[in-house]
Amino acid sequence: MVRRRRCATRAPASVTGLPAAFGARPDAATRYRVGVDGPPLASLPTASDDSARIERFLLDTVRIDDDPYLTEIASHLIKAGGKRQRPFFTITSAATRMDDGASVADDVVRGGVAVELVQVGSLYHDDVIDEAQIRRQVDSVNARWGNLRAVLAGDYLLAKASEIAASLGTDVAGLLATTIGELCKGQVAELQTLYNPDRTPEQYFTSISGKTASLFAAATRIGGLVAELEPAITDQLTEFGRLYGMAFQVVDDILDIIATDDQLGKPAGKDMIEGVYSLPVIYALQSDRGPQLRDLLEARITADNRFEAIDYVRRSSGIDRSYDTASEFVDRARATILGVSDNKAANALADTASHLLGTVDRIRNA
Repeated sequence: MVRRRRCATRAPASVTGLPAAFGARPDAATRYRVGVDGPPLASLPTASDDSARIERFLLDTVRIDDDPYLTEIASHLIKAGGKRQRPFFTITSAATRMDDGASVADDVVRGGVAVELVQVGSLYHDDVIDEAQIRRQVDSVNARWGNLRAVLAGDYLLAKASEIAASLGTDVAGLLATTIGELCKGQVAELQTLYNPDRTPEQYFTSISGKTASLFAAATRIGGLVAELEPAITDQLTEFGRLYGMAFQVVDDILDIIATDDQLGKPAGKDMIEGVYSLPVIYALQSDRGPQLRDLLEARITADNRFEAIDYVRRSSGIDRSYDTASEFVDRARATILGVSDNKAANALADTASHLLGTVDRIRNA
C-alpha cells in the first residue's frame, strides 16, 4: 500500500474522548503538533460528541463477533488513538452549511470513518515496508503479529472502508476507490525520484498531491456528498481539502528539517536518509549551498552525517521558500472555505489551516 512519511508515533486518545491533539497533555514525540491542527475544531459545540461517535463507529466497523483474533489485530491502532483529523474534516465540512451547534447525521460520521480506515490501513502497510516497531506509542502490528498478518489486516481495513462507502452511494464509493488509486500513484511518483538530487518542485507537488492531499480532499468532499450539499459547494469543500493537504505536507517536510528528534518522535532528516528529497531540500539545492549539499546527497546521507546535511538546508533559502509556499496554500485554503460560509464550522476549518504555519513559527522562534 502507500507510504506517507509521518512521525512514527501519534498521540493517544484522551480520557475526555477527544484525540490528544484536541487538548490532552502530549508527550515529547507529539508536542510540536499539539495546539496546531486540533483546537480550532475542538472549539466547535459538537466536538466532544462527534469524537465519541467517530470512536464508536470505528470500533463497531472492525469488530467481528465470531473472530476475536482478527478483531484484535484490526482494532489495534484504532484503540491506540489518533487525531482523527480526516473524519473531523468530513463532519465539519458538512456542518459548514448548517446552523451553528447542529449535529450532522450519522451517515456523515460514517463517511469520515471510511476515510480514517483508509488512513489506518495504509499505516499497517507502511510499518511493514519500514520495518517499524512502534506506532502511536504501542507495538506496531507487524512487530506483534508479523508482516503477513499486518498486510492482511491492512487489506481488511481498506475493505471495510469500501463497504461503508458503498453503503453511502455510488458517488462516495467511486470517490474512495479513486482516492486509494491516487494515494498509490503519488507514492509511485515519489519512488521514481528516490535519491535524485535533480528532483523538481513539480515532481514533488505531483507526489504530495496524490499521497497526502487526495485523502484530505476526499474527506471534505464526502462531507458535502453525504450531506447532499450543492455541487458547487461540494467542489469548494474538495478544493479546501486539497489545498490544506498540500500545505500540511509542505509543513511536515519543513519540520523534518527544523525540528529536533524529540519533537519529531523520529530522527530529523529521516527523509533525506531514505532518499526522499522534499521541497526544502529541493530549494536548498537551488541555492548557494546547493553544491555542498549535492555532494553529501550523492555520497548518500547516513545517520552519522545527517546533521551536516540538515545544517546546509537550514542555512539555505530552502526553509523560507518552502514556508512561503505553504503560506500560499494556506491563504488559498482559507479563502476557499470562507467562500462556502462564515459560520463556526467554516471558520474553524480556516483557522485549522492557519495553525499549520504556527507549528513552524513556534519552532523557528524558540
